[in-house]
Amino acid sequence: MEQARRYTLKAEDFLTTISQPLKPHIPVIARFLIVVTFLEDAFRILFQWTEQIYYLEKIRGIPWGVSEIFLAGNVIFMLVGSFLVIRKKYPEYAVGGLFLVVVAQSIGYGLWNEVNFLLRSLSVIGGLLMVLSDAFSKKKSVFADLPQLSERDRKTYFQLAGRVLLIFLFIGFVFHGEYWTVTRVVASLIGFVACLMVVVGLKTKWSAIFLVLFLSIFNLFINNFWSVHHANPQRDFLKYDFFQTLSIVGGLLLLVNMGPGGISIDEKKKEY
Repeated sequence: MEQARRYTLKAEDFLTTISQPLKPHIPVIARFLIVVTFLEDAFRILFQWTEQIYYLEKIRGIPWGVSEIFLAGNVIFMLVGSFLVIRKKYPEYAVGGLFLVVVAQSIGYGLWNEVNFLLRSLSVIGGLLMVLSDAFSKKKSVFADLPQLSERDRKTYFQLAGRVLLIFLFIGFVFHGEYWTVTRVVASLIGFVACLMVVVGLKTKWSAIFLVLFLSIFNLFINNFWSVHHANPQRDFLKYDFFQTLSIVGGLLLLVNMGPGGISIDEKKKEY
């Protein structure tokens, strides 16, 4: 056990050394990846405006005029919210607006009862909570008239909620698909252990890095929308899943940069 601990410490030191040049840029990259699914969705709506209106009015039964307002509102909230998140400006407004988009789309497109969509949405919300936690500073909250937690407490609780929600995408991956192969079972077990470690905050950075690598490889091979013909409807579904997975990878990168927060085993170990 002691030998394994020494190897782990050496590996952590090596990882810290090679990642040092990238460290100043990780938060910006992570925030961009977190909102990339909203940016892609906004441009998808703009480029497929007629098809989107047809679906909402003819399939979903939303009245004419309401569907246009719904789509325009979504585009504005997604573009403005994403820009603010990347720039780290007005994070509470930006995250709140993007959260409303997730809720509105689940209702508007009738996806609220689809398990896979729900799990992915929870993971995206987890990434948004990580953005909010990372952005907390000593400035006055926009909710100044309400009872306030201390800045440190708010950051700690949002970090906890964010890292718990981030793992829901992996749960969706485990139960998605009909056939179980040896490779899938092994990958699911290892990933499940990594997810548990992220939740409890044990070796959090290592676990998050593993999930970043795992989801990135999974994304390239499974959600390869570029290999599907433009006329194939499956292309849009794969593209949507691809960018949502990138957003969750961004949340995990932010977790790697920030650490697990006060409510974690890693943090408790530092106290002793």
